[in-house]
Amino acid sequence: MGACPHAWQQHHLHHRGRMWAASPAFRRQLFLLRSLAPTCADGGRASSSSLRPHLMYAAAGPVYEADAEAVVRRITPPLDRARHKGQAGKIAIIGGCREYTGAPYFAAISALRVGADLSHVFCTKDAATVIKSYSPELIVHPILEESYSVRDDERESVSSSILAEVIKWMERFDCIVDCVGNIMRHARQANIPTVVDGDGLFLITNNIGLVEDNSLAILTPNVYEYKRLVQKVLNCEVNEENASEQLTALCQKIGGVTIMRKGKADLISDGKKVTQVSTFGSPRRCGGQGDILSGSVAVFSSWARHFLLSNEQPKETSVNPMVLGCIAGSLLLRKAAALAFEKNKRSTVTTDIIEFLGQSLEDICPAGR
Repeated sequence: MGACPHAWQQHHLHHRGRMWAASPAFRRQLFLLRSLAPTCADGGRASSSSLRPHLMYAAAGPVYEADAEAVVRRITPPLDRARHKGQAGKIAIIGGCREYTGAPYFAAISALRVGADLSHVFCTKDAATVIKSYSPELIVHPILEESYSVRDDERESVSSSILAEVIKWMERFDCIVDCVGNIMRHARQANIPTVVDGDGLFLITNNIGLVEDNSLAILTPNVYEYKRLVQKVLNCEVNEENASEQLTALCQKIGGVTIMRKGKADLISDGKKVTQVSTFGSPRRCGGQGDILSGSVAVFSSWARHFLLSNEQPKETSVNPMVLGCIAGSLLLRKAAALAFEKNKRSTVTTDIIEFLGQSLEDICPAGR
């Protein structure tokens, strides 16, 4: 924020803070944080003072620093002997071709490392054997086609055949990570949450209708992908001085989607409020961390959705499970990256970070709780 404001600016910010604290939006957020608070040893809840949102004032108004650990603890399901395979989450990753086998693998294996029971990958035939060789834990479906191998007059029939094959599995999934337009449409019709990253973001930037008015869609753009979205949807350039206001406007313009703007601090919004996760992760920016995030967010979003459905919230204080999933996924990646960097320093790579996902979650939310 630069230098300290003058006295009159400090008074103005303080006054705005008091007005915001009295607003219905603030009270709803405080209710959420209280409802997500970990239960204390004496059976009560953690004190409201420890959960009160930390207001970060920007030109556009307050941005909440999420109490991300409380969110993770509350939405992560307990390990219960009565549960059966699949109840902790079934995730599908759509994508992967001959040149790109790492991204779907990183997303799929991260989902398992976070705690999903089953993780599927739908990819091309050329990619399938490679991805299977990375891990026997993944269920790999070699049904997609390389674009260069399909003639123009065959595209429609091939696309229909692929969609029909995916539809056979679709209803089993709790969340998908997708970059294929027709599958996005069907997931929306089936009311299945969808995380869109990488090539999928390039696709929707040129066809916003794929996610328009879809409250179960999560977009996770990096700085370049976010710039393209802002230019396309808002017809302007990225404005860092009004970052929260612009992010809110972008969500509202697309209609109902949740966007996690990745950066030094991850900014998360569904068009109603802006939350940030600024826990420091790692200075090492190896490729593949966005794929870890996609898989993690997919799992946490499905857990948050089940948690809220089984613990029904009053309508006036309803919480968006997609936002909670983003908060939890952001925190876990940052903590895992920090542990991996502590051990490996400059040689840290994506697989090192994945290895620390389990420990990071255990540190926040012990399995024996």
